[in-house]
Amino acid sequence: MSRIKLTIQREYEFRHTITLQPRDINYGGHMGNDALVSLLGTARVAMLHSMGFTELHLGGHKTGVIMSDLSVNFKAEAFMLEELHIDTHVGEFTRTGFRLFHRVTRGETLVALAETGMVTFDYVSRRPSPVPGAFFNALALRTGKDPR
Repeated sequence: MSRIKLTIQREYEFRHTITLQPRDINYGGHMGNDALVSLLGTARVAMLHSMGFTELHLGGHKTGVIMSDLSVNFKAEAFMLEELHIDTHVGEFTRTGFRLFHRVTRGETLVALAETGMVTFDYVSRRPSPVPGAFFNALALRTGKDPR
């Protein structure tokens, strides 16, 4: 069976730390795949918040983000009350979107790698829209380099 093979990025600009709760654990006694998707969403919201944005307001008039795809490689189990770090890199910009690359770790252990495709989306017209300049500017302030 062929597998999607995600790779570790050279750098991650953002870190979100979270403790696994009982709701994150499945019947196998470890973090469920549905929980990881939710935790990635929480890390994304925290990343945007750190730059002064929300998923509905990305610096443009009614321009937010909407997820277009998701890929995950699980590497290790994670258990209730363990602290996970979700590191995020923003990259691969197009005119109307970008990718978020996530590395999930528990101490030195790699738990998962994930990638999400994000489309910048005008919630008034209900159509994709250009990535707002304010988002590029905020990311450049955070990272010290312009991602364009």
